[in-house]
Amino acid sequence: MGRLIAIIAPFVIIVVLGIGGFIAVQAMKPEAEKSDEPRAGLNVFAEPVREVALTLTVEAQGEVRPKTEIIVAPQTSGRIAYVSPDFIDGGFIRRGQVLVRVDAQDYELGVVRARSLVASAEQRLAREVAESELALQDLEDLGMTDASPLARREPQLAEAQASLDAAKSQLKDAELALARTAVIAPFDGRVRERSVDIGQVVAPGQSLGRIFGNDTVEVSLPLKDAELGRLGLPIAFADNAQTPGPEVIFTATVGGEPRTWRGKVVRTGAAVNSQTRQINVIAELKDPFGKGADNGAPMAPGLFVNAQIQGRSLDRVMVAPRSALRGDDQLYIGDPKTGKLSIRTVDIEHSDRDGAYFHEGAEAGELAITSPIQAPFDGMSLTVMQRMEDGTVKVHNPPKPAAGAEKIAEAETGNGTEGANP
Repeated sequence: MGRLIAIIAPFVIIVVLGIGGFIAVQAMKPEAEKSDEPRAGLNVFAEPVREVALTLTVEAQGEVRPKTEIIVAPQTSGRIAYVSPDFIDGGFIRRGQVLVRVDAQDYELGVVRARSLVASAEQRLAREVAESELALQDLEDLGMTDASPLARREPQLAEAQASLDAAKSQLKDAELALARTAVIAPFDGRVRERSVDIGQVVAPGQSLGRIFGNDTVEVSLPLKDAELGRLGLPIAFADNAQTPGPEVIFTATVGGEPRTWRGKVVRTGAAVNSQTRQINVIAELKDPFGKGADNGAPMAPGLFVNAQIQGRSLDRVMVAPRSALRGDDQLYIGDPKTGKLSIRTVDIEHSDRDGAYFHEGAEAGELAITSPIQAPFDGMSLTVMQRMEDGTVKVHNPPKPAAGAEKIAEAETGNGTEGANP
């Protein structure tokens, strides 16, 4: 037993000395100096708020339709004897031009018969006038002053006059029917379609085709109430000299090329659509096949176009990036001096893919944060980074206190023990 202790004792002494030495070394090690620098905040990107002038616009879509379009129909019946070569699908027509003529022989005979009746009625009236004068002369010679109207032949004269008036009316009716055998274009325009040809027998009111005026085309643009507000248009708007309608820019692709036409709003619809809760704004383009065309490309009826309506103008308004808008009316502003987050509520006037526009809530030059932030709160620490125009990134760091600054301040004021006078 004594021999075992003698063998183990040296090893125990070595272990004890090692532990004691480690403890002594740790006790003599200088304490690590604590840093006074604040922890870095969340890294976020931000863009400055700018002050701009803005013209509000509203975008809509609609189909082009002619302002004037009618069905061509005859007022008389008969066989088609003539069709104008311009009365074809897509043809140009002129006001007063004969488009279709119905065979007029029967109506010409009707005019001849009516003229014969007029001549007979005129002869009868002349005879009754002469007989009435003779009757009055005879009564005067007999000294009869109280003769009856029949004796004075007044009813016979009135009947003859009525017969003449009726005959003349029949003549006018026959002449009118003859004139109506020609179907005449009431305005300058184009032919949308034709559904008749020579030799076909037609009845009054039967459709011969459709024509439309080429002086003006319209586009009905459905808008929401908020969009009407951006345009500054009331529901009962009508274009006039005192309140002219806003300009409208129409665009569409025609023949594989983008085309642009310029018109204006002339009126609003009479009622709100009960299903969509929208109201139609009617825009017009003058002379779509002439001066209003885009390099010869007309804004033809049936074309589906995009429309950009020019609204109210705002001289001074703030704009922040659209990605900086949180919810409906909040911006996160990063203060580069303090490195703190400020949550602002702004009065949004308008927003689109280019930005969010407002009047109050943030000032020009302040940095609107575009990066996502989870669980934000006022005073949250941030490191604000700004992407410059040259592609570089500027890091806005808040001022940091120098190491040991607090100890030096305490020494200078005499509140500390180090550096104090005895």
